[in-house]
Amino acid sequence: MQSVRIRTAAFTVAAALSLPLTLGISASQASASDASPTATGTAPSPSPSPGNQSFGPDCSMLPQSGNGSAAQMAHENVATAVENNPNLSMLADAIKKTDLASTLKGLKGSTVFAPTNDAFDKLGAAKRDALLNDKAQLKKVLTYHVVEHKKITKSQLPHGTFTTLEGSTLTTSGSGDSFKVNGSVPITCGNIPTKNATVYIVDGVLLPPTATPSTPSTPSPS
Repeated sequence: MQSVRIRTAAFTVAAALSLPLTLGISASQASASDASPTATGTAPSPSPSPGNQSFGPDCSMLPQSGNGSAAQMAHENVATAVENNPNLSMLADAIKKTDLASTLKGLKGSTVFAPTNDAFDKLGAAKRDALLNDKAQLKKVLTYHVVEHKKITKSQLPHGTFTTLEGSTLTTSGSGDSFKVNGSVPITCGNIPTKNATVYIVDGVLLPPTATPSTPSTPSPS
């Protein structure tokens, strides 16, 4: 009888000791199970590929929202995006003068090099005004800024040669985030998406060989 009591007591003690251990294991498993969905649910979304991001020293100067911002340009066709950007107002006026808005709106998967107002001013007042008032010459110059049916990517810029809508070719060169068109015109903010074309803002007006304005001759000293 005494041995039965001893065995019963031993069993009770063992059960009591094993209960906290069992509860601890269950609690750990439950905690791990609860944590899994949370970790999965809060995983960060993948970052955009660097090749799809805008680049250049003046990208930070674009408005954060509204007219002229990269966010709004992405929802507009390229003609409207240019028209709504205050830094491209001279280009917008030139597009209207040459009736090229419908051509730009009809582009698909193309590239537009967009000279800023400062770029037009760098021509000098005489050359700038002469160009803006010569519809045929202006149209030739503007179509030289368009590469139709080709979305130029950043990876193609270091040694690029592209045929323009005007018919002549332009070249791109550079590395990192620093690129130039035709060896001298800087890309100040590139790879800006619009609904139907990629925009590269440039700090100079690109002139095709047959449309280069003549330089006034300097009188020789007497």
